[in-house]
Amino acid sequence: MPGLYLAAILVSAAGIATIDARFRLAAFRAPGRTAAAVAIGVVFFLLWDAAGIVSGVFSKGDSPLFVGVDLAPELPLEEPVFLAFLSYLALVLHACATRVIAGRSPRNAQVGGERA
Repeated sequence: MPGLYLAAILVSAAGIATIDARFRLAAFRAPGRTAAAVAIGVVFFLLWDAAGIVSGVFSKGDSPLFVGVDLAPELPLEEPVFLAFLSYLALVLHACATRVIAGRSPRNAQVGGERA
């Protein structure tokens, strides 16, 4: 079923965005910084992928779950979408862990001077 992998990534990202919106952990707390961090992460990992592709370590593989659009040889459309999801997920998890370690539950965290 073409596109299932991309759909799974987008549904997962929507779930993380819902958690982020509820607890204001990353994009819903500092959208500019979050966008910059995700962009930096995507660029870094795409460069990493490019090095792996050039050296022959990485290959796309054949899966009926891919959309079938390649951005470059051995680089499917789903790869940068996954890398953006991975970077965003890392930011949300870091913000949540930081709150837990600081002794504040994400549920009871202060948002803009008021309780969430």
